[in-house]
Amino acid sequence: MRALRPVIRHPKVQDALCWLAAAYVRLLRWTGRWTIVGDEALLAFMKTGAPFIVSFWHGRLLMMPFSHDKQGRTVEMLISNHPDGRLIAKTVGHLGIGTIVGSTSRGGTKAARELTRRLRDENGIIGITPDGPRGPRMRASDGVVALARLAEVPIFAIAYSTNRGKLLNSWDRFLLPYPFCRGVFAWGEPIYVPKDADKATLERKRTEVEAALTAVMRQCDEMVGRPVVGAAPAAAEC
Repeated sequence: MRALRPVIRHPKVQDALCWLAAAYVRLLRWTGRWTIVGDEALLAFMKTGAPFIVSFWHGRLLMMPFSHDKQGRTVEMLISNHPDGRLIAKTVGHLGIGTIVGSTSRGGTKAARELTRRLRDENGIIGITPDGPRGPRMRASDGVVALARLAEVPIFAIAYSTNRGKLLNSWDRFLLPYPFCRGVFAWGEPIYVPKDADKATLERKRTEVEAALTAVMRQCDEMVGRPVVGAAPAAAEC
């Protein structure tokens, strides 16, 4: 395996792997039977043309490029400056999703400013995995609510699940669907963060986002008959 590492790390090899990964996602989209539930609030909000944040757990990232009709809107993802993040950026780029490298936490002021500008000036849609890039699994950082407060935009929680697929033995319990699966996307209600939110309010909203993400993921898993994935212990409990 060590002998293969220099080959796998070669830029041309990584480009080919990302192209193949994007092709596999397209295969899943077109061979699967997909259902969308709970998107009434999203559809109503989309009609306004206003920007918003889409939030989902890292383990359910794969199919998000096809979670809904973009209706011609610009969609970008916040990606960490990490080797795995760079591979994700290349893969979703083949699927029409732009990327912004950085973090809304851990000193990510520059990224937060850029995200706010894209949301306000371009009426964009930004996708964020609040437990990425390294976890704990299904534990939301405060970056997503801080950005929503700064940009004055709502957060929509989303998840997906499939009846056929493998849960990888990774920190995020990444779901890898199989072709010809039956899948479901579930959307939550918009979560608004007051512009004048203090520290306590931000924490309540962070908890609300975490609960909403867990709820839609549980809903998806139950709808397709997949065992529900639980969250990792919170950082304070580790």
